[in-house]
Amino acid sequence: ENMNKVNVLITDKTGTITEGKPSVERIYASNNNDDELIQSIASLNQHSEHPLAQAVVNYAKSKSISLIEVKDFEAVSGKGVTGTVTNKKVALGNKKLMEQVKASVSNDLENKIIAEQKLGKTVSYIAVDGVAVGFISITDAIKISSKEAIKELMQQGVEVVMLTGDNVNTAKAVADELNLSSYKAGCLPEDKLNEIKRLQSEGKIVAMAGDGINDAPALAQANIGIAMGTGTDVAIESAKITLVKGDLQGIVKAKNLSHAVMKNIKQNLFFAFFYNVLGVPIAAGVLYPFFGILLSPMIAALAMSFSSVSVIVNALRLRNLKL
Repeated sequence: ENMNKVNVLITDKTGTITEGKPSVERIYASNNNDDELIQSIASLNQHSEHPLAQAVVNYAKSKSISLIEVKDFEAVSGKGVTGTVTNKKVALGNKKLMEQVKASVSNDLENKIIAEQKLGKTVSYIAVDGVAVGFISITDAIKISSKEAIKELMQQGVEVVMLTGDNVNTAKAVADELNLSSYKAGCLPEDKLNEIKRLQSEGKIVAMAGDGINDAPALAQANIGIAMGTGTDVAIESAKITLVKGDLQGIVKAKNLSHAVMKNIKQNLFFAFFYNVLGVPIAAGVLYPFFGILLSPMIAALAMSFSSVSVIVNALRLRNLKL
């Protein structure tokens, strides 16, 4: 019933709009010591559950680079990871993390990162002992079905808003490809939660689609939480709908189904009350003074049965609904 009323869809980017199968496209090291940098960030990421972290670990393994011990590992929600590798403080994440660890970023490195972001890549800064020394560029293809699903939802009058923890350049590149005018970048988990609360305070019925641990609070807050079946268990537990295939087209199907069900319920209510509105007065003898007609108990029972059969037959038509 609520799905039929939804007029705003908030969606995450990674793993929801995109495939959620990120792969490392490029690693840049300003000191040209690529292998050492890869070893540091891959060792750091071996303790993280984030899909981007797994992509870095897999890349190191493909290069036959061994992982080493990490001390003081910390996953900073919505920003990245930090830890000590070979007595050096290493940080890997977005610009907010660089600001948090007070790492300096040269103009040349910043320009290289912006160029990658404008291509729609997810770029993580790499800092060692308070200095940004490189970056890692990760690509995650947009699902083939995402563009069509978003287009269909917007045609149905649903406002689609992408909220992502990624940077504004990458977010814009993805939004442009999807013809999305509404998006916000650099969102922390609490930002997504607050945005949903703001929309709800305006009287909007909000659905939230996401797949990660960071999306769980927003999924729980939304009127309808929609989890990708390909995502984390905590996201699935926090949602009311799970798309087993992790395909946004499932949201279109769910909305179409909910619309058809609510229409069917209204038809069934008509069938149920129509017979009663006609039958009860006749059974009460309203026609007897004029026509001498009374309703036989057998006919009344048949009419009641026909009412139930009408409702059941009409409800079964939903099986033929083309989603």
